Amino acid sequence: MSSHLTATLLDDDTQLTLAELARACRAAEEEVHVWVVEGVLRPIGNSPPEWRFAGASLRRARLAVTLTRELEINAPGVALALDLMDEIEALKASLRRR
Repeated sequence: MSSHLTATLLDDDTQLTLAELARACRAAEEEVHVWVVEGVLRPIGNSPPEWRFAGASLRRARLAVTLTRELEINAPGVALALDLMDEIEALKASLRRR
């Protein structure tokens, strides 16, 4: 039995709708909406039908899914955890530049 995997590389020029992002990270649109409200994701647009997410948002959304499902962290906790992870990455980048 063979299986086929397909992958698409996304960059910051790629924009995903709410439905596309939810499908790509295997989350409900309502869950993605909560992450936007909590500041986990920052779409362009004024309302859910208009929202567009940069390709880089997919990685963040997938991390949010992992934190939510595997570690049972609630949405505010996911926002805090991802903000702390961003700070750690920024500090690491700063140390590499020295």
